[in-house]
Amino acid sequence: MEILGATLRICVDDLETTVPFYERLAGGPALRFERGGVQVAAVGCFLLMSGPEAELEVLRKVAATIAVKDVDEAHQVLSDSGAHVLAGPVVTPAGRNLIAMHPDGSIYEYVDRRAPE
Repeated sequence: MEILGATLRICVDDLETTVPFYERLAGGPALRFERGGVQVAAVGCFLLMSGPEAELEVLRKVAATIAVKDVDEAHQVLSDSGAHVLAGPVVTPAGRNLIAMHPDGSIYEYVDRRAPE
């Protein structure tokens, strides 16, 4: 499995007031989308999320987002290595993802940029 990078996940109260800081920090504009009632802004290596507390409570359990070349390959490697895939792979606005719990209990999102087939 080829890991391409990681994104830090940050839950914020007010996306509109937070995004400009991260845009200046990262030196570029945010890519915005909504998923499950949660407003999301991807800015550089940061993924800012704001929305209903019940949704954010679940999202806070995911330590980081890890970009991989192929989510299907990640699924296989994770499963073969003792991780438990909690959700996915599923198609998202940014590609495909899955959520996995590592044997140590840490939870990560794995994503690729592959278009749906």
